[in-house]
Amino acid sequence: MDLKASIAQQRDWYRITNNASGPVVVDIFDEIGFWGVNAAAFQRELAQVNAADITVNLSSPGGEIFEGIAIYNALRTHPANITVRVSALAASIASVIAQAGDKIVMLSGSQMMIHEGSGLCMGNAADMAQMAELLDRQSANIADIYAERAGGSPDEWRERMKAETWFNAEEAVASGLADEVEALPRKGEKVDEQVTARWDLSVFKHAGREQAPAPVLTNQAELVEHPDPGEQDCEQAQPALTVIDHTPLIPMSAELLNEAAEAAEALRPAAEQLLDSWTALTAHLTQPAPDPWAGLVAHLTSSSAATSTPA
Repeated sequence: MDLKASIAQQRDWYRITNNASGPVVVDIFDEIGFWGVNAAAFQRELAQVNAADITVNLSSPGGEIFEGIAIYNALRTHPANITVRVSALAASIASVIAQAGDKIVMLSGSQMMIHEGSGLCMGNAADMAQMAELLDRQSANIADIYAERAGGSPDEWRERMKAETWFNAEEAVASGLADEVEALPRKGEKVDEQVTARWDLSVFKHAGREQAPAPVLTNQAELVEHPDPGEQDCEQAQPALTVIDHTPLIPMSAELLNEAAEAAEALRPAAEQLLDSWTALTAHLTQPAPDPWAGLVAHLTSSSAATSTPA
């Protein structure tokens, strides 16, 4: 059984709802890409929306950089007026998706986090150098997006990314990454979102705003200015290496955990056979090396005696 496919089928990665009245609602309440639906599927569905207004309810710990950039551009280039509401967390590449909004609203208690992109690479020194260059280029692109939206220079935003900066709702507005803070509903009103406790944020340098230092808001007066986003060139390049962002692990249900355990058990015989083969191949490495001198003098310690007969 394909465990990844099974998990994806049971996860509601995003949802687009056409309302009879009011804006179309797009809910993104999970990690970006990886286990979920890819950006191409998201863009196909979004392209079918002809409404004048779209509200994006966003809460995500981040995910794959290129998937997130594609979603950002899909929202950014849509002709509708886009309002992004961060209901709990917009971390990592999800903070970039938030910047696609014509208006960005932070709900009370919500957070936003920005940091450098990271990735995995296997290969020689040239491969590692290529990955380093790719990561540096993508992080620079992301810094440009923050600077375009919030003001300030890309270098300033790059420094905040390198420090892994967490913003609470008010700090996100003060930095220019959001426009306003919306108070939570009163008792009895429904909040259609689970909070950040569903994700394991320990994969980041700081596990949430409470554990992170206060953000450094250089030129804060300048950062609160919100220039109108202009047209942005978008180069659709196919990278030679897959770039991913830190993606927290999301707890599985008991059923999925059982499936994972069964899959691991099914692989046990092959793993044990591989281990036995490896042990046999490397057994000689653990044997003591023969002593060449002992071989040369062995005949001198022989118990056999030579006899002679007189003439």
